[in-house]
Amino acid sequence: MKLSTVTTLCTASILFLSGCAELTPKNEKKIVVDNTLPKIELTKNGVITDMKTVAFEWKSIQDPRVKEIYIYKRAANAKEQKKLDYYDSVENRYATHYVDRDVAPGSMYSYAFRVVSENAEGRVSKTYDVKTRPVLKSVAWIHSIAGLPRMAKIIWRPHMSERVESYIIERRAVEEDEWSKVAELEGRLNAEYIDEGLDDNHVYFYRLKVKTFDDIISAPSMSVKVVTKPLPASITNISATKDTPKAIKVNWSATSLEDFDHYNLYRSEDIDGSYDLIAKLHNNSFVDKVDEDGKVYFYKVSVVDKDGLESPYDHSAAMGMSLPKPKAPTILEAKFMGSRIELKWNKSDPRTVEYIVVKKAQKGWFDEERQEFKGIKANTFIDSDITPDTLYKYIVYSVDEHGIVSKPSTEVQIKTPESNTIIEAKEQKTQVDMLVNEPVVKDAGSEEKTTVSPIDDLDLNEI
Repeated sequence: MKLSTVTTLCTASILFLSGCAELTPKNEKKIVVDNTLPKIELTKNGVITDMKTVAFEWKSIQDPRVKEIYIYKRAANAKEQKKLDYYDSVENRYATHYVDRDVAPGSMYSYAFRVVSENAEGRVSKTYDVKTRPVLKSVAWIHSIAGLPRMAKIIWRPHMSERVESYIIERRAVEEDEWSKVAELEGRLNAEYIDEGLDDNHVYFYRLKVKTFDDIISAPSMSVKVVTKPLPASITNISATKDTPKAIKVNWSATSLEDFDHYNLYRSEDIDGSYDLIAKLHNNSFVDKVDEDGKVYFYKVSVVDKDGLESPYDHSAAMGMSLPKPKAPTILEAKFMGSRIELKWNKSDPRTVEYIVVKKAQKGWFDEERQEFKGIKANTFIDSDITPDTLYKYIVYSVDEHGIVSKPSTEVQIKTPESNTIIEAKEQKTQVDMLVNEPVVKDAGSEEKTTVSPIDDLDLNEI
């Protein structure tokens, strides 16, 4: 289809018809001008401009002497230049169209034409001053959605031009000076973009450019501002107990966050160590069951909202500890009394409510018997179940009201003498007991020495 039929675009062209222009020759040889050669004349609608192209149409040339057509051009950035430079040529006299694709939007250019024969050149045409169409405008309406978790949503009205192939989204953070391309969406009817992976509570600006099928990029749209959603506020007043047996109770101030989802509870064995997530909670308290006595843990708590944003929690930690073992008793005296062995110790911990005595009897290198005596209320222990020539070892433990057993006391050892001494002592004691008609085992609350019989079915191997 001839350009002369495309009348709708002609109004966008701006033509200024001038006289003969000064031209820069194609080469240095002397130009021979033949006035009988035809002169290029554009048709009525012989110039059509676009943003990055200028198209010309001239009347057909019938003279068989014409071999080609020269095109001269003066660039928009060379307005002070009077001469038009040789620019291009059409090497067929039957051609009637030429398209220049090396132009910028909204710029002025000057063109001239002449025919060329075998030995001469024709007269130069009039100078045609042409202004390219201004750059394509971007979308007419753009809007932003703020307050999203680490995201920004941009919506716009699709561009009216069917030449639009895609949208170029550009972003600039508040602290940045330059715009950067973050995405390009194919399709003119696209109307939104969601930018993810942003910083929390941060300010961003967005703008759009449209791109046509022939790679023309529009001017940018107006910019819109987005502020991403802030993180929930940190937890305050975290506390952890140090006196609960086999457990640590952790408490903290409840959050006032409107879109609260849950708490994350973290625990570490060291205040500067790695914290592991141990619970997700809806209440602001937690009981951490602990198997060890005196076990120390450090706790941190964060708030998580319904979008999955988690509050900072690195700056505050609470130390908790399960109730430690009571202090071990100190054995003050251990002595052989002829027919018995007596132990005395002090109460080293006010939490102590009773004691355990572990007795070991060794007659040879490998022959050792072990007994345990529990529920001892007094600070003394009398062992009458002894045999001659035996090494006895004694260890005492404290027990608190929760049944927590202390570490062992220092072990004491007593070696009984040979059989005659113990037999004589036992006979003497039996005669005295018969005279006063009293039992051998005294009440634990009396002022007399308390003799405690062994309990064979008790075991402290796990202590």
